[in-house]
Amino acid sequence: MTPRLLIATTNPGKVREIFALLGDISARLVTPPEVGLALEVDETGATYAENAKRKALVYAAASGLVTLGDDSGLEVDALGGAPGLHTARFAGPGASDADRIRLLLQKLEGIPGSERTARFRCAVAIAEPGGETAIAEGMCEGRIAIAPSGINGFGYDPVFFFPEHGCTMAELHDRVKNSVSHRARAVLAAQPMIVAALRRSARPEEEYE
Repeated sequence: MTPRLLIATTNPGKVREIFALLGDISARLVTPPEVGLALEVDETGATYAENAKRKALVYAAASGLVTLGDDSGLEVDALGGAPGLHTARFAGPGASDADRIRLLLQKLEGIPGSERTARFRCAVAIAEPGGETAIAEGMCEGRIAIAPSGINGFGYDPVFFFPEHGCTMAELHDRVKNSVSHRARAVLAAQPMIVAALRRSARPEEEYE
């Protein structure tokens, strides 16, 4: 019986990326709706790692499955590191990606490109039903573009410009993004932790290779 790994998010963009990144893992990846869960987890931690760990532990306890939780944020130097931990809530409840991008660009209006440096950070937590957790983190550097460009990705991807690639994250091919993004780096660093957690949590009748 193939072990299952719960991905503790309902964000379709995150689900798509994480499934692609973990395509070689010998486990069946499942989402909360697939296991009948609809939980609200307060992301009030002081760090991305704390929020990721909280999410992973809550879902692992509720599902009985090894769980991957993540938290990420955009840090803009000209805004003192904002929106940071409040990235998803930057424009208030119910705001769309377009709303958040619009607000960000308004706050950076008049600031030249050389001063629009920014980074994405991501923390991934792997939680086992018994409470043991492991953390991996990833980061990528760039700057905020003057205007959105590109149709791939989600969130702030259309305005996060990679100087070395000469385009925004939303203009990158998925194959490239899944090797250079903050989430890619965190998830790939977490793979050995995932494998170890699945081995420890496997029932005797489950075979894990």
